[in-house]
Amino acid sequence: MNEPLSNVDAKRLIRDILTNGTFGFTGHAKAELAKDSLTTVDAVNVLRGGAVEFSELVDGTWRYRVRTNKITVVVAFRSDDHLVVVTAWRNK
Repeated sequence: MNEPLSNVDAKRLIRDILTNGTFGFTGHAKAELAKDSLTTVDAVNVLRGGAVEFSELVDGTWRYRVRTNKITVVVAFRSDDHLVVVTAWRNK
């Protein structure tokens, strides 16, 4: 995979992985979801319906921020068919 991806390409890959690939959640992401009374289902719904806002390089890994009006989810691609939710929060 040649990163960083454009917002459009990142969104396309996220949708493809949700349908045909595998995905997981870091312990940090699960803790942050719980802190804001959110679930993993909420995060997946954001990934399906939200818009990719931008990407940023953090500790050698490209991360993509996906946002709806209420929730933001940050993902990292591990391969063309696997992604990990790194963190998430309820927008204030």
